[in-house]
Amino acid sequence: MTDDVRVERDGAVGRIVLDRPDANNAMDADTAEGLRAAAAELADDDACRCLVLTGVGPLFNTGADLTTLDGNASDGTRLKSLAATLHEFVRLLATAPKPVVCGVNGVAAGGGIGPALAGDVVLMAASARFQFAYPAIGLSADGGSTYFLPRLVGLREAQRIAMRNEPVGAAEAAELGLVTETVPDDEFGEALAAEAERLADGPTRAYAETRDLLRTSFEHGLGEQLSREADAISGLADTEDFAEGYGAFFGDDDPAFVGE
Repeated sequence: MTDDVRVERDGAVGRIVLDRPDANNAMDADTAEGLRAAAAELADDDACRCLVLTGVGPLFNTGADLTTLDGNASDGTRLKSLAATLHEFVRLLATAPKPVVCGVNGVAAGGGIGPALAGDVVLMAASARFQFAYPAIGLSADGGSTYFLPRLVGLREAQRIAMRNEPVGAAEAAELGLVTETVPDDEFGEALAAEAERLADGPTRAYAETRDLLRTSFEHGLGEQLSREADAISGLADTEDFAEGYGAFFGDDDPAFVGE
């Protein structure tokens, strides 16, 4: 980790907190590496059954720290290196074998959009907004935004957001399907914690299989996807959580899943 990225643990919930408010929660090379390392740690930790990403202050993540660039061709190498680290961070979020909750506490812009959209559940503070931002500095997108946007809102809406570079507020983001839910600012922290705790108490391996099936469904035809579903559900029959859930279904108590 770095001074700008914290890992916090609360029971089975692991939180990645971007804490660089003096730089608008923008990413330099060290910050991007801190995010990557934090995601790698929590994705590989079986004790963490829900991974949370959020930021500190009025900003979530505003992409690359432009003060580290020179504004000329020499930036090509820096941008490629930063993108590589950011992209590994996004890949880890998208493929972690546990649910991921993103708490968009404030502005998400540029390279911060992809990570914000990588969660299975995305909560957005009412005062927050998305800003594509890249056209304003003459660059194309990175961070996975061109992957997530058309899958979440369709190609035409993705084109509008990218090409017009108009801010997308929390209410519009929820209406479009970019986020799961908007939350009043003064309730945001409590709602994010409750959502993470709910998922951390769930059937972790079943969640992992489901998020993988959903994420990769665009890569397969119907027949292959049906086969993958059959393999996944049958493989989960030999888990403690299935036995617990099955017993609870016919009993009087709620299931107490252990993530195994």
